[in-house]
Amino acid sequence: MYYATKAYVTSWSNALWRELQGTGVTVTALMPGAMQTGFAGAGGLSDTKLFSNAVDPAKVAKDGYDGMLKGKLNVTSGLPGWQAPMMKLAPLFPKKTMLSFVYAQQSVGSAKRK
Repeated sequence: MYYATKAYVTSWSNALWRELQGTGVTVTALMPGAMQTGFAGAGGLSDTKLFSNAVDPAKVAKDGYDGMLKGKLNVTSGLPGWQAPMMKLAPLFPKKTMLSFVYAQQSVGSAKRK
């Protein structure tokens, strides 16, 4: 449900951006990677590959704010190393392969697996 909700919010934000063109109101969707907040601990996700490289939320917030001021539609921030180029290429991968990859990244104990 988590990823489906993120996809919905991104799609909704993008559609809202278009509907508001010419009104002086802008919409920017911030799409953060895993961040160093209490979310991982509360959700039992501390021992996952996804959160093993969590980033500082202050940088993600600044990137989102700067992107909004520049009028960007979508801002992706907080993806460490290999994740940033991987996400740009994600649309080229078969959907089932990407879903399995993301699922593996968030599986408990995956931070210890190679």
